[in-house]
Amino acid sequence: MWIGEGALSGEIDSLVDDAVEKLQAADGIVLGSPVYYASPSGEMVSFLDRLYWKGEKFLRFKPAAAVTVARRAGTTACLDVLNKYITYAQQPVVTSRYWNMVHGSNGEDVMKDEEGIQIMRTIGRNMAWLLKSIEAGKSAGVAQPEAEKKIWTNFIR
Repeated sequence: MWIGEGALSGEIDSLVDDAVEKLQAADGIVLGSPVYYASPSGEMVSFLDRLYWKGEKFLRFKPAAAVTVARRAGTTACLDVLNKYITYAQQPVVTSRYWNMVHGSNGEDVMKDEEGIQIMRTIGRNMAWLLKSIEAGKSAGVAQPEAEKKIWTNFIR
């Protein structure tokens, strides 16, 4: 699902509602963003803040991969932000053999990043394997752990 400029033109709530509906049928997800000042784009952060609040119950145990692209730097910081959403919702994190990133200013440049393209292929294979493994576990009667009620602790008195 492409959020693009819709997140900035007041359509973010309808985009989130559409995404939550699609999440219910999805087996896994991939979060991707270009690097903007060592972080995901502002549109992506706004979208994910709302999506993970509203759709968390549909994300639990759905494998997720975070991927970033940058001209030069900031990719690991950007991945850190994206992965925090994934771990918040108790999603298995799909990895590659290195950090999930490619480099380039445009699509043509990215395709020249042979290592980055290999990393993306590996993520795809790892996601497919994990999805098949989860399905095999379900078929064998392996149940997901029960979700505990969240405990909210406030340390400020």
